[in-house]
Amino acid sequence: MTQTLSRALDTLIAPQKGMKIAVYWPIRGEPDLRDWMARVQAAGATVLLPVVLEKNAPLVFRPWFPGCKMVRGIWNIPVPTNGPDLIPDVVVTPLLGVDDACFRLGNGGGYYDRTLAQFDLLPRVVGVGFADCRIPTIFPMPWDIPMEDVILTDGSVQHRL
Repeated sequence: MTQTLSRALDTLIAPQKGMKIAVYWPIRGEPDLRDWMARVQAAGATVLLPVVLEKNAPLVFRPWFPGCKMVRGIWNIPVPTNGPDLIPDVVVTPLLGVDDACFRLGNGGGYYDRTLAQFDLLPRVVGVGFADCRIPTIFPMPWDIPMEDVILTDGSVQHRL
């Protein structure tokens, strides 16, 4: 299933030199895109990983490459130890749940909502999950934002209108 997602990402995102693409380090059954990340980096784009500097604050994004030094972050998720904070052109987010209005459920905390809300110019956002993550509604709260421009599962591609 992850290979299907990776192939579909290849059709949605064309990595180029100078492009900054934020992905995520997989946890708790999220699609594992690390092979895809390595291919993106090899194609000349900069792969970024989200870093939680403090709880309940926006994320920052730092460069990742195969073999870079990593440490366990606040939620025990590996994050790059060095590198500048960069603003991504594209953000690939994991989907534990997503509804037809493009509201996303993740592992909690609202980090992507906070982070994307702070940008003056929103990056392109691609949500990635398995087909069973589709739900009728997440019952969004006032602070939730529909964040996916494209929802990609191993069974479908949906573009937000």
